[in-house]
Amino acid sequence: MVALVSTVAYLGLEARGVEVQCQIAPGLPGFHLVGLPDKAVNESRQRVQAALASLGLALPPKRITINLSPADLPKEGSHYDLPIALALLAAMGVTDAEQLADHLAVGELALDGRIVSSPGVLLAAIHAAGLEKNLICPAAQGAEARWASGIAILAAPDLVSLLNHLKGTQVLNIPEPGEVAQRKAGPDLKQVKGQEVAKRALEIAAAGGHNLLMIGPPGAGKSLMAACLPGILPELTPAEALEVSMVASVAGTLEEGRISRLRPYRAPHHSASMAALTGGGLRVKPGEVSLAHLGVLFLDELPEFQRAVLDSLRQPLEIGEVTVARANAHVTFPARVQLVAAMNPCRCGHLGDPALACSRAPRCAADYQSKVSGPLLDRIDLHVEVDPVSAADLSLPPPTEGSAAVSARVAAARAVQTARLEGTGLSTNAQLDGDLLEALATPDEAGRKLLMQAAEAMRLSARGYTRILRVARTIADLAGSEVVSRIHVAEALSYRRAAPRA
Repeated sequence: MVALVSTVAYLGLEARGVEVQCQIAPGLPGFHLVGLPDKAVNESRQRVQAALASLGLALPPKRITINLSPADLPKEGSHYDLPIALALLAAMGVTDAEQLADHLAVGELALDGRIVSSPGVLLAAIHAAGLEKNLICPAAQGAEARWASGIAILAAPDLVSLLNHLKGTQVLNIPEPGEVAQRKAGPDLKQVKGQEVAKRALEIAAAGGHNLLMIGPPGAGKSLMAACLPGILPELTPAEALEVSMVASVAGTLEEGRISRLRPYRAPHHSASMAALTGGGLRVKPGEVSLAHLGVLFLDELPEFQRAVLDSLRQPLEIGEVTVARANAHVTFPARVQLVAAMNPCRCGHLGDPALACSRAPRCAADYQSKVSGPLLDRIDLHVEVDPVSAADLSLPPPTEGSAAVSARVAAARAVQTARLEGTGLSTNAQLDGDLLEALATPDEAGRKLLMQAAEAMRLSARGYTRILRVARTIADLAGSEVVSRIHVAEALSYRRAAPRA
């Protein structure tokens, strides 16, 4: 007899069906696991055997073969423990094999028979809903699984409770869906004194989803303004919140099934590796650029990151996804982020101040800024100089306008873009391209002449030219203008750096 239990394999945000097949046959006693398992899956033999021993069950003295089908699909992770144990129990006659045919199981087993959390339960639940099967998962992740509608969730704390429920001698409680996290109070723009140009650039970046680079001395407020950005961005839509939660589920960071409408904000240290930033590792996991999907990725001290690590962001910033290539699989994660970066003008940070600048100025500035490649800078829409803050500025009363007022203007501009881009699959001006960009962002005659003159003088690349148009379209939206005029183009050009002369 061969017992079958359904489970899944995770490839990025895709859950692929896997069938766990268990056969107990006469022969030399042994427990064999086949089907391209990784080390974590291979070790499930010891965990399953110990969990069954905790129930008072011993493996039969026969040849036990577990096949994870399809055999050519790599299997990674500890979530195979529970389906392997259930298939083995069904083959031993402890539970009904036909009853398990309507279920899909994921979960890790402890040595004492407890079913503990494993990453990716939300993806498994959505996959089970598509197959019209019920889901068996750890009790701690029942709230997470409940976000997938239309299926029954068996959230079991341990194997004993699960087996008793399947036999009808015990009833497991139906889990409630996880809570929607409330908006947390973060830094407010009222805390930023001065820096009106930088705050204006931050508002434009938020309104159109544009990338932003702030250059200024230490202590000027760059990190504070970046931390204020999530507070002025609109909340995620329900569909976007589910997409963000799926990434968190695969990464194992979705706590208590709590789905958030807040946009992610990730600020990795400049010592982060390429795998940490873009994804990868021995078991492919989403990197910071994917964990910040539909939110903000803040890179402080930009030139201090390894150049190869920074350049690995060029493709994700352009196409909104990152693909990790392996010999046996290609794993793709979403990565539509808003990049906000901050850097000092030079290593000492005080370029332009004769009293504080180092002896190597201005050569040190050229050396320091050259650590960031031109192609990456070309993908950043807004470049703004942040001036130092004096003691006189700090003594001034707080600004009357805070994040709430800016957030209202950003929301109005986003609403205009949503209505304009309905049916296109796009949501912000930063995504405009091709014929749609030409139709929606072409300036009037005066604006076009100014843009052509500036493109020649500033030696704009084709990418830089289109990004000027996108920013100008956002500035016009903030002004409530349907037409992109000369004044909007002029402001957009003020946030663009000219290409260096050879």
